[in-house]
Order: sequence, then structure tokens, then C-alpha cells
Amino acid sequence: MNIQTNDIAAPAIYSDKEIKEPSKIKTEFFRRYFRVVHILFAVLLLIQLLPDQLATETYASYAIWFAVGVEALTLIASALIKKPAALNLFVDIVAFIYGLLIAWTLATAKFNILKAALFPPPGKVFWQFTGDFDKILTNIQSSVGIILQGYLLAIAVAIPLGLFLGWSARLGSAASYISKFLGAIPPIVYIPYGIALLPTFRSVSVFVIFLATFWPVLGGTMSGVMNVDKKTIDSAKVLNVGKFTMLFSVILPASLQNIFIGCNQGLTVSFVLLTSAEMVGAQSGLGYYIKNYSDFGDYTRTIVGLIVVGIVIVAISFLFNRIQKFLLRWKQ
Repeated sequence: MNIQTNDIAAPAIYSDKEIKEPSKIKTEFFRRYFRVVHILFAVLLLIQLLPDQLATETYASYAIWFAVGVEALTLIASALIKKPAALNLFVDIVAFIYGLLIAWTLATAKFNILKAALFPPPGKVFWQFTGDFDKILTNIQSSVGIILQGYLLAIAVAIPLGLFLGWSARLGSAASYISKFLGAIPPIVYIPYGIALLPTFRSVSVFVIFLATFWPVLGGTMSGVMNVDKKTIDSAKVLNVGKFTMLFSVILPASLQNIFIGCNQGLTVSFVLLTSAEMVGAQSGLGYYIKNYSDFGDYTRTIVGLIVVGIVIVAISFLFNRIQKFLLRWKQ
């Protein structure tokens, strides 16, 4: 007896999604960990094998350890940063650093194209940084302390004053022209008066930073208040809010974007002025560190100081932008 059986298709063991999943994981892995930045890291290590053309010590091991540290940080960031745009930005910055170090090493230690006295190899700069770390940290504390003292004092005075002046259309219009006039005067010209009136160089520096920040913040606050949407003010008046609540709970949040523009301007100018002032009459600070060693022809320490100044400014600006983004998150 012949028994006929119907061909029944066997159920699929894996769904299309499950089949594609390993491929997606593999693609994501390659996207995160196989980049040009890692090739540049390898090139930076390989050029260290070339013979040095300088008679003095190049301290190549310090450059290697710095590169290894940056590469480790890059790998950690590749694993932790989820947003592709943020990760791309980070690795692009690292790639630029690697490219700069490659060009710097070739032009100094390996081919001796640049004058060694003025442009030491990167390894020597990193070696000097580790040797002067305590001294650099002390100077950073001095400079940042002056910046924060003058900057925060200016903000604490300028924002409330700008709110009250900007609230009155007539008074705010006149005050805006006065602030533009006084703000156009470089604060550094007040240093002679500060030296004559104030007891220490630190107090003179705080005074100059205060002036550099006060006028941009005052102008930005008044501009923000005078440009608040009338509908917002009318809605608050319907609720019968008091003047204090109106200014600090309604007008202030609506003016924050303009206020931050003034704060950004003040922060940028403050660093320029402080570094310039420290190079003239200070006994501490990053500007003093750079000027003191450049006078003695120690350009290794001079480059160290320049790099540290850049790092400090970028770090403070990054922190400031994070605060700004947090306070303005409701505008997103």
C-alpha cells in the first residue's frame, strides 16, 4: 500500500530580523572601531622608529605614552558615546591631534627642519609638562581664580541691573547707548588707574576682568529684556504677578539667550586680558609662566604654557556651553 504524504514546509528556525542582527552588529563594530584615526595612531608610533637627527635627547617615550593614553581614551569613547555625530566629532579632533604630532615629530626630531631651540620635539614638551606639573597647576589655579572672581562678580551685578534698566523702555534705550560707549573702551586701559587705586595686582586683575565682563552682559541683558515677546508679558499680567516675579520668573528666562551672548563675549575677552596682564606685572598665572620662561629663552616651557592655556580655555568654554545648553533646554 502506497502512503502519500503532503510536503509540509518546515517552519523557519530564524526570522529575517534574527538573521540580519549579526550583520548589523558587525557593521556597527567596524563603524566604531575601524577608523582613520587608528591608522594615524599606528603611523605616529611607527615614525618613532626612525632615527633622530637631533644631538639632544628627544624623549620619544613621552610622546608614545601620550599617544597611547589618547588612543585608550578614544577606544573608551567609541564604546560609550552613542550618538554618531558626537562620536565623529570626537574622533575627528583626535585625528587632528595625531596629524599634528606626526608633522611636529617629523619636522623636529626626525628631519630637523625646524630650529630645535625654538621648536623642541613633542616628546620633550610632554616630558617638561610632567616635570612642571605642580608649578603649572598652581598657575592654573591663580589664573582661573582671578577669572572666576571678576567674571562672577560682573554677572551678579550686570544681570539684575540690566533687568531693571531694560524693563523701562525709555531708560533702557538711553542706558544701551551708554553701555555701548563704555563697553567699546578696552578694559586694559584702566590698568594704570587700578594700580593707583587698588593695593595688589590680583585686585587690579579682578577689576579689569569685571569691566571686561560687565558691559557685554549688561548690554545683552537689556537687549534681551527689551525684545521679550509682548504676548509673554501680557499673559503674565493676566495672572497678576508682581514686578519681582515678572522680572525674575518671566523676563529673565525669556532673556537668557541674549544674556548668554554677552556672557560669551565677556568670557573670551577676559582670558585675553588676563593673560596679557599677567605677562606684564604678575608673579603667578599662566601668562606669567609663559613670559617668564620666554625671557630666558626656554621655549620648551613656553610651548607647554601655550598648550596649557589652550586646554584651560577650551575646558572652561565647554563647561560654559554645557551650562548654557542646560538652562536653555526648554528652547530645544
